[in-house]
Amino acid sequence: MANRLFVSVDLDGLEDAIESVQERFDGVSGLRLTDPAQAHITLKFLGDTDPDRVDDIVTALEGAVEDSGVEPFEAEFGSLGVFPSLSYISVVWVGVRDGQGGAELTALHEAVEARTVAMGFDPEDHEFTPHATIARMDHAGGKETVQDTVKNEDPDVGRLRVEEIRLKESELGPDGPTYRTVESVSL
Repeated sequence: MANRLFVSVDLDGLEDAIESVQERFDGVSGLRLTDPAQAHITLKFLGDTDPDRVDDIVTALEGAVEDSGVEPFEAEFGSLGVFPSLSYISVVWVGVRDGQGGAELTALHEAVEARTVAMGFDPEDHEFTPHATIARMDHAGGKETVQDTVKNEDPDVGRLRVEEIRLKESELGPDGPTYRTVESVSL
């Protein structure tokens, strides 16, 4: 049976700050908040993967960390954004402040992308934007509230020392996904 896998940088220790940002969206029609304890930046979504490939993936991630040249670094999280656009919102996210870890996260993404595509995983079909999803929009009932908040507020989420990337498993359930760390790879 295949496991649904992805590679991430987890926002450990920022749960309370993320929850505080999410409070701006309490009760917004059509918006479903994510679990702040599971906040992460997805470096690469691998999808349904044969469990027998996990060791090879971990080896590839170790190589990707080496290829990236990224050592442990500080990242600062804040600001709000949406995908795909303010006129059609499906995801609300917090981002990385300019010059505060985005270059390192992008270098990690690019190295992970190169190594996993070489293993036969599908290449990304969109530009990488380091972000952590904090809500998903199921319908446009509260779209204007979300638009106003994203345009007019610039919350601080906090700083995080990034020392590893993680291979994670996502198990889909009735209350949304649950994530489990399969393996960690130190920077």
